[in-house]
Amino acid sequence: MTFDLVGLPALSRTAVDRNESLRGDEEKLAALWPKARMLVVDTRGRTLVADRGTRLVDRPATEFGDQPPVNAVLLGEQDGVAYFAVLMPAEDGDEVPAGRAWGPPEHTDEPQWLDLRQAGATLDDVWAGLFTTAAAVFQWHRLGKYCAKCGARTVLEKSGWTSVCSGCGREEYPRTDAAVICLVHDGGDQVLVARGPEWPEGRFSVLAGFVEAGESLEACVAREISEEVGIAVRDIRYLGSQPWPFPRSLMVGFEAVADRTAPLVLAEGEIAEARWVSREDVRRTIEEPGSVPGLWLAGGASIAFRMLQSWSGANITG
Repeated sequence: MTFDLVGLPALSRTAVDRNESLRGDEEKLAALWPKARMLVVDTRGRTLVADRGTRLVDRPATEFGDQPPVNAVLLGEQDGVAYFAVLMPAEDGDEVPAGRAWGPPEHTDEPQWLDLRQAGATLDDVWAGLFTTAAAVFQWHRLGKYCAKCGARTVLEKSGWTSVCSGCGREEYPRTDAAVICLVHDGGDQVLVARGPEWPEGRFSVLAGFVEAGESLEACVAREISEEVGIAVRDIRYLGSQPWPFPRSLMVGFEAVADRTAPLVLAEGEIAEARWVSREDVRRTIEEPGSVPGLWLAGGASIAFRMLQSWSGANITG
């Protein structure tokens, strides 16, 4: 039994034109600047989220000067409004963010500093796309401060989308690491879920891993599942993809079928626990978290959540 995703994964949504040609056009950027909007992202990857998690708090770009600051990133343009983001230090003494928060935040009527994992699922298409882009580009900035060829410091150009080596002049652009994520089921009503050793008891997701050099996506699916849980899969089929900028992955989603009677052999240090779970239990857990003892699933911002929701037929409201 195959299935399709019931909707785009949360971080795959976007409604703003990236407009690559605008990034290096100083004249057009200057013309757009008076109406432009700015998002502030702190060094912990958070931005202010309002309206109970549905909207980002943006500000007039002119509050940051009469032209784009050198550290501003152009996120895109919509209806004549350019959207930028700027990275600011987190406040001293500020509470450490949840980061890999295992549960959704408690949204309030007051704006909150939330990261993309916490806010990605509740934002609308415009804000989700803008925040995902900002998070991805700032992660690239953080990891790419020095030239990979000569080691000299790099300088950002083209609205934050190009780094140029101050020593040898080498140009680089935002990098993406391909990874596969696969929902393995038995062709019926059982799905295989697993837990990493650093995850809390009862927290499960589907299997994933990075694509190796010279490897196809489908070959990676078969290899990763064999390595992580010791079983063979068949009928590998593409479902969809989602950026996952933690720090710079593109998660490519698949489904595959495996024999539920085959023994599971867990990869030491990678998989702490793996088990087959019924469609009904997955559905109940998604619709009413905590209703199935010992079973908590991937957060709503992840493509894993959308895959499990789609396979199980869970109904999500709100």
